[in-house]
Amino acid sequence: MTNSALSQLKAFTTVVADTGDFERMEAYKPQDATTNPSLILKAVLQANYQNLVLRVKREHSGFSPVDLVDHILVAFGMEILNIVPGRVSTEVDARLSFDTKATVKKAKHLISLYEANGIDRKRVLIKLAGTWEGIQAAKELEISGIHCNMTLLFSLVQAAACGAVNAKLISPFVGRITDWHKSKLGSNWSDVNNGGANDPGVISVKNIFHYYKHFGIQTEIMGASFRNTSQILELAGCDLLTISPELLEELSASDQTVLRKLDANKSISNLIPLQLDESSFRLQLNNDAMATEKLAEGIRNFCVDTEKLKAFLGQ
Repeated sequence: MTNSALSQLKAFTTVVADTGDFERMEAYKPQDATTNPSLILKAVLQANYQNLVLRVKREHSGFSPVDLVDHILVAFGMEILNIVPGRVSTEVDARLSFDTKATVKKAKHLISLYEANGIDRKRVLIKLAGTWEGIQAAKELEISGIHCNMTLLFSLVQAAACGAVNAKLISPFVGRITDWHKSKLGSNWSDVNNGGANDPGVISVKNIFHYYKHFGIQTEIMGASFRNTSQILELAGCDLLTISPELLEELSASDQTVLRKLDANKSISNLIPLQLDESSFRLQLNNDAMATEKLAEGIRNFCVDTEKLKAFLGQ
């Protein structure tokens, strides 16, 4: 469909594939691709990727499962880069989310693996959790020429702190924000009143977008973790949107008219810069129950899936 909702969206926003399943990417022609431990775990369990897994294990015989995880992440990343013209995001072990020094070391190791295989570091974004420690790691990595994608991001203060250290890109999690509010409201939730432009996840990204554009922050904003196409289309005009193959398929099959919803030239003028020293950051994050809970939950879940991936590779 030449004038599909997906093709219209691409006129306003860079579309990114949110999957480790690179065989499904080609049909949607995304610019970039993002992965995480959960997506890679899902992919390695599929029969069609067993040859890749076996090849990595054979080439790195005798390596520990921890080291094999790094090589699997990079192997999938390299396959993805054969399909997308832009960048792939590869995540640092979530268990390092509160250790700046270890995060920097792991990020540099992942980049070294890509570079050893002839991949320019400009084509790789290292994904880090939006903790204080992760943000400080991004500051150090960006200075050394390693670009970062700040993930598990649920609040304006996280976004502002990432912008302050010149992180390349942030990934605010639209769907997970909405999930939290939907759970809290319970039977009081209404798709009519709380969906569309009033969706809490959509509002969160719009607030970040206006804050960034108002203060001239160059960090790219990439909406992530979508539950439906309405959330995606309400953010048309966002710098980037990373979308699952299932929702890319829906957009590709739809002829719905897509309008620009976010415009950098129409930012809000009466914004006040947030205090971003460590204690102010921690207090503001602590006072946001949703962001605190979803950040902790996201790190826990990625840790669990990393352990599962490690166990699978150690078989």
